[in-house]
Amino acid sequence: MGTKTISLADDAYERLKAEKREDESFSDVVRRLTEGVELAEYYGVLDGETGEELADVVESRRTERSAEHDDRVRDVAEQFDG
Repeated sequence: MGTKTISLADDAYERLKAEKREDESFSDVVRRLTEGVELAEYYGVLDGETGEELADVVESRRTERSAEHDDRVRDVAEQFDG
């Protein structure tokens, strides 16, 4: 089994940490909290217009984050180029 590194906002990390039991890893916490949760259960919860608005916001944020990431990479590369 492999591992993945993920980024969490500080508040999300604190919430996850608060759910963590003494004998659990963070992977155990995620498994416990998401056990039995199926995204398909939420299909159709939003009306079409709201779903489209949400999709637009998500895409916009992804684009912003990608641009921010590109800027950070460029800044680091410039520091090495000196």
